[in-house]
Amino acid sequence: MQAGGEGSLIANQCARACDFKCLTTSHKKLCLFFCNMCCRKYLCNPLGTFGNKEECPCFNNWKTLKDDPKFP
Repeated sequence: MQAGGEGSLIANQCARACDFKCLTTSHKKLCLFFCNMCCRKYLCNPLGTFGNKEECPCFNNWKTLKDDPKFP
C-alpha cells in the first residue's frame, strides 16, 4: 500500500490531512469540502499539497463537470 493509499487513515485524521492538502489552493473552502468527503469515504489522502492523486481513488478519479481533475 502506498503511504497515502486507501485505508491509510482513520476517520478522525481526515480534517487535519485535508487542512494540509488544501493549504496552497486559492479555492480553500471547496477544496476542504471535497477533500473531507473523499477522505471519509476512502480513509485516504494523497501525500503533499499537490499531486500524488494515484494514492487515493477518489482524488484520482473525481472530475469536474468540464472533465478536469477536481483536486490539485
